[in-house]
Amino acid sequence: MTTVHELPTTTDALSVWPASTTEPRAGDLAVGGVPLAEVADRFGTPVYVLDEAEVRDRCRTYRHAFPDAEVLYAAKAFLCRAMARWMEEEGLGLDVCSAGELELAVTTGFPPERIVLHGNAKTPRDLEAALRLGVGRVVIDSPSEIARLAAAVGPDGRQKVMVRVVPGISAGGHDKIRTGTEDQKFGLSIRDGYALHALTRILDQPNLELTGLHCHLGSQITTVKPYLTAVRRMVGLMTRLYEQHGVVLPELDLGGGHGIAYRPGEEALDLTSLARKVRAELAGACASAGLPVPRLIIEPGRAIAGPAGIALYRVLSVKHTGEHVFVAVDGGMSDNPRPALYGVRYAPRLIGRHSAADPVRTTVVGRHCEAGDVLAADAELPADLRPGDLLGVPVAGAYHLSMASGYNLVGRPPVVAVRDGRARLLVRRESLEDIRRRDVGL
Repeated sequence: MTTVHELPTTTDALSVWPASTTEPRAGDLAVGGVPLAEVADRFGTPVYVLDEAEVRDRCRTYRHAFPDAEVLYAAKAFLCRAMARWMEEEGLGLDVCSAGELELAVTTGFPPERIVLHGNAKTPRDLEAALRLGVGRVVIDSPSEIARLAAAVGPDGRQKVMVRVVPGISAGGHDKIRTGTEDQKFGLSIRDGYALHALTRILDQPNLELTGLHCHLGSQITTVKPYLTAVRRMVGLMTRLYEQHGVVLPELDLGGGHGIAYRPGEEALDLTSLARKVRAELAGACASAGLPVPRLIIEPGRAIAGPAGIALYRVLSVKHTGEHVFVAVDGGMSDNPRPALYGVRYAPRLIGRHSAADPVRTTVVGRHCEAGDVLAADAELPADLRPGDLLGVPVAGAYHLSMASGYNLVGRPPVVAVRDGRARLLVRRESLEDIRRRDVGL
């Protein structure tokens, strides 16, 4: 067993928790005025807790930093009806990737004209739903999609489109989430000429209205420089389109990927610096090219939802194996596959009781039949941790429920919103009855 000499101070340890987090009693945290131990007792575990005020504050931060830009929330990070409503009320648009995300948002009352549909392989159902519901823009990702979409629109229709471009930039926290390079599945290459060729083809389709270019460099980007490089390359492509066809594009979408801290002390993207430098770079590049400055579009997802969420688990067992301490909880990779996929590291914390025991380096593992079912490696937790204890994992609001699976048929956890001392259920727990109803083959 490896002993850690001291835990971070309370202030440092809570730096990645929602701003509303308080410690009314030693070891007993509350978020949004609601004790987390009470949430666990009332709704069971595992459970996702979402701080509504934190979500809304982060939306307002983006709108303040980018007052002249269109801010689209990337729904793939986490979407439910309440989240769609919050985005509408805070003045954000939506970026969706499927008919399911699109229809959930629209049937909640979200204005379809403020929605952009993405996807490298849109199905006929995706495109049919987009046209039927009146989606604002469709981002074209491949040459074959141009003809498919034009045919679906029909001679009497009209659909606004953008083209996803590969700017040839490597950025992001892991190889599997770097999407701005030539060796991945998204978009059309500037370097190889495919992007310009697609733009030319779209101009020949009278029922498709080309409004701009789109790129997305990757996820968990914590420096501004890759975005500035992207601006220059995207404006370069806009310039070639203008020189060859006399077309001025009014929009430029730089995607999202804004990095956040998952553990105290980790680096996060400086949003104020990003906004200031991107605006200056865009203005300078357009001035040099003799083009008007297009309207900027950005697509934050994780940076809005991630820090607003907490995952709560009950400890099921504590096992000492050689020098290793394994703490098994009642969730795992079925409710958070990110550590297994990308090696993401979290900082779990004991909730609901104060411990004076020395902290030890601990591996928090899930209940699933995989050696890779690890929720937090090298976590610093009290040496007296025992079954029945409650663990809270901060920064759990993005890519947890949206990527949750049915592995081992344990059922996906519920989502509970907290605000002003009140907790309310947003998404109920997936039950065994839900699972049985889908199984119709007997």
